[in-house]
Amino acid sequence: MKYLVLALLLCALASLSNAECFGKAVEAGATHCQDDVDQTWHAVGSKWRNSACMDCSCVGCCSAYSTPRSFPDDCVSVFDSQNCEYVVHKRNNPKERCPIYGAVGK
Repeated sequence: MKYLVLALLLCALASLSNAECFGKAVEAGATHCQDDVDQTWHAVGSKWRNSACMDCSCVGCCSAYSTPRSFPDDCVSVFDSQNCEYVVHKRNNPKERCPIYGAVGK
């Protein structure tokens, strides 16, 4: 019975995740693959970060950042595309950072 409850819990948690990953097939014998966003070529087995802030390999990509979901009401979340991260700061003072209580992804 406890294994059934554990299995149901794990299934429920999987549906709540927001990892933003996708996979793709690599042709047998291929030595390189192409990034779908930047159209750049990479050797099979290598890893890279593309301009859409995705950490990739030839078999797929995942978002390189987590998205804040829980932070104080007087704060705002802003995406920094240069560093591939969200910055959470006070609405009236961008220099004052806010705590993040929960996030999804990565």
